[in-house]
Amino acid sequence: MKIYTLHKKQNLPITKEKAWEFLSSPKNLKTITPDYMGFNILSGADRPMFSGQIIQYIVTPILGIKTKWVTEITHVEEGKYFVDEQRFGPYALWHHKHFINEIDGGVEMEDIIDYKVPLGILGQLVHPILVKPKLEEIFNYRTQKLEELFGKY
Repeated sequence: MKIYTLHKKQNLPITKEKAWEFLSSPKNLKTITPDYMGFNILSGADRPMFSGQIIQYIVTPILGIKTKWVTEITHVEEGKYFVDEQRFGPYALWHHKHFINEIDGGVEMEDIIDYKVPLGILGQLVHPILVKPKLEEIFNYRTQKLEELFGKY
């Protein structure tokens, strides 16, 4: 069983409070997700983030195939970090930690995603040519979008 990790950091010239307000609202996920993914929240984004919150989406991650994705917010420490875990969706495992750290002149946002692709050895063969590049593309888009919204550090 191969578990992969994607680790991203980004600095933004905003307050920790502003970063938390934006990142902890599930409704803002659509803003920082590429349009071609057809990201649409079905339920669960109607209140502020809390541990145990279930959020259901429809996404089109690869080859135009629509997929239902259900995540649970498993941990929240107000203003510091939260964790979302896939309960149903395209991955065999998805555990995404979001950290917000104050730095001089802004914040450092850190994402650590531990994930496992489905389909055993076939999934592992496809990972470097399809899955990993797609995840890199999605998180690069997020970086760009957040800089457009809040400025470069």
